[in-house]
Amino acid sequence: MRTTFSERPAMFRSNPFGFIFSVLLIPLGVGIVILLVWYLKCLSTRLELTGNDLVLTKGLLSKDRIELEIDGIRTVRIYQSFMNRIFNVGSVSVFTAGDLPEIEVVGLPDPHELRELINRKQGE
Repeated sequence: MRTTFSERPAMFRSNPFGFIFSVLLIPLGVGIVILLVWYLKCLSTRLELTGNDLVLTKGLLSKDRIELEIDGIRTVRIYQSFMNRIFNVGSVSVFTAGDLPEIEVVGLPDPHELRELINRKQGE
């Protein structure tokens, strides 16, 4: 199986003001903890489009993995605030049969590329 899309949430680009605020808090000792937890959260989340499956993997020590077949995806919703549009990141929600999203990822770089790849795979 060939991976056509593989991304992790971006730290700075998804929340630049929060990142700068955390850096300013480093002298107090709180900022380094915030940045470390944030970094580990971003590091432990990966969204991949592999073959005919969309795979979300979360976790460092214990793993949570959600796999969806491309054919079963009904809707891909992308939300970008003004700042998100400037930095080309966004929140991606993937819906199948229900009203609640099966997969949600916040701060994903270039979310429109993922939506286009899913649409292209569904058209094949």
